[in-house]
Amino acid sequence: EEQRELKQKWARWTACLTWQPITEVRNYFGEKVALYFLWLGWYTFTLIPAAIVGIVVFLYGLAFFDSNPLIKEVCEADIIMCPLCDKKCGVWNLSETCTYAKVTHLFDNEGTVFFAMFMAVWATVFLELWKRHRASYVCAWKVFNWCENEEELILELVNNPNCKPTPYSHSYLRSTLVLVLVTLMLVLIIGLAIGLVVFRVVATVVLSEGQWELLSEHASTVAVMLGAVMHYLTMTIMTKVNRRVALYLCSLEKTRSFAATEKSFTVKMFTFQFFTLFSSLIYVAFFLGRINGRPGGYVRITGKWRLEECHPSGCITDLFIQMAIIMVLKQTLNNVFEFSAPWLSTWLKKKRKPRKKRSCSPCGRSTEWDACDDHEPPCDPELDTWLTNYNLNEVNAFSLFEEFLEMVMQFSFTTIFVAAFPLAPLLALINNVLEIRLDAIKMVSLERRLVPKKTNNIGVWINVLEWIGVLAVIANGLVIGITSDFIPRMVYRYRYGPCVGRDATGLDCMTGYINNSLSTVRVSDENIRRDFQPNQLVFKDINVTHCSYRDYRNNEDYSYTSQFWLILAVRFAFVILFEHVIVICKFIVAWFVPDIPQVVKNDRLQDKLHRLQKELR
Repeated sequence: EEQRELKQKWARWTACLTWQPITEVRNYFGEKVALYFLWLGWYTFTLIPAAIVGIVVFLYGLAFFDSNPLIKEVCEADIIMCPLCDKKCGVWNLSETCTYAKVTHLFDNEGTVFFAMFMAVWATVFLELWKRHRASYVCAWKVFNWCENEEELILELVNNPNCKPTPYSHSYLRSTLVLVLVTLMLVLIIGLAIGLVVFRVVATVVLSEGQWELLSEHASTVAVMLGAVMHYLTMTIMTKVNRRVALYLCSLEKTRSFAATEKSFTVKMFTFQFFTLFSSLIYVAFFLGRINGRPGGYVRITGKWRLEECHPSGCITDLFIQMAIIMVLKQTLNNVFEFSAPWLSTWLKKKRKPRKKRSCSPCGRSTEWDACDDHEPPCDPELDTWLTNYNLNEVNAFSLFEEFLEMVMQFSFTTIFVAAFPLAPLLALINNVLEIRLDAIKMVSLERRLVPKKTNNIGVWINVLEWIGVLAVIANGLVIGITSDFIPRMVYRYRYGPCVGRDATGLDCMTGYINNSLSTVRVSDENIRRDFQPNQLVFKDINVTHCSYRDYRNNEDYSYTSQFWLILAVRFAFVILFEHVIVICKFIVAWFVPDIPQVVKNDRLQDKLHRLQKELR
């Protein structure tokens, strides 16, 4: 009856926009599964304001799509830029990248700073309000004071009244071995990220030298897209590898209980998945276009392939492309496979195993049994329910862990680097509305019922979420301070722009910024001749004498200018200020919002009073 009621009220696609019957879920699956869906529902609900603010920031950039002076400067520019590759690419006009500059402005504008600060505080508010939300339910379920260790001892005593508890133990040798193996695994994952960098570099060269004009003209952008797809495929493969390695490391630790094993496995698996997901993004965010050198002195892999460059409009669009492709692929394909695999398996089981139906008179329900059986089994509604459940897809002890991991990784993707992708909360919201029903249908109708387990929290995941909140502050501060062009634009506006120290009535203060952010090299320079072929330095049948590139260097000796060092100092100052201000705001929010509602505290106080009164009588 409980299963049928959940199917009607909860585990169906038409219930996507209705509230979840958490108490009924708890009665059928136990507290552990119920708290997962309670957390997922609360996370989805709190994504609504984040998605709205992200849309507003996106529309803010869209509102000034055509009137922005920086976009106009790029689209109307007559600046000859240096070749983007070594052989086939020639010099080009900056105005050819007008569309790219417009797209960059959508995700790199003044609203991005506000959105990054908002999301950092949002992560803290979400966690603090979740603690209050959880406390209300676990108090109503009478598991607020539940103790995991006592539960384990009770189970042992039920099985063996004379049992002895498993003692706590610790081995420094095993801990050292596990630490070394974890480090080696992280080195391997970082090595894969470096491999993706090499793949993009080689792909850029191959595409730029190819026969297809469309691909050769946009070789860098296409290479970034291919790199994002390769990153997703790498993540898919490494997820299975990471799982096996994490389980093996847990077996080396010889933990005393399943709860300890689950906690250790969670920390290791999340760490591996986090590095797998973000290693490549960290390179795109903080290293792309900053370690590639300059014309005449490019940094090359094995002395052959030059590293990638950022677009003159900024590097943040490359990060946006990478994040958008990974997030869309990860959410879409994961959901398709997560639902289709158990559904197809259940359908095939029914097709391979013909079954007979009969009417069970005591209950009036139609039941089934194997057609190969000679004798009709007795009518037992409870047995029929067990058999039906047994014929569904198998589950394991870490089935719920997989669901948590998927959502926590999405949470990290929604908060870390969100400054480069304001629409990430919206995509996460849409995905989660479907994810709740997908998981519900899968657990109720397609998989065997999970063994009910008692708990009063989501375990070590709450600590993981808090660490993600701290990393989000650091990462978004670095994205705005280093990846974005926000700081160079502010320095130009207040230190080098036309509005500084003179009357500039009718003139935008950012006029001339694009030209100011470019440096120039002489084509006659011997190093330039060594980097480029003579046919690459011809524009409209005219041999160019100079070409520009994105950097702050002296045009004579190519050393960094004073403006470069000023911008670098302001970048670091902004990052430190941003992080300290947001961390202070997070502490204030955490202090201001109590973890436990006053109603719950008062109810617990009354329960303690009644218990003490009974003991004293």
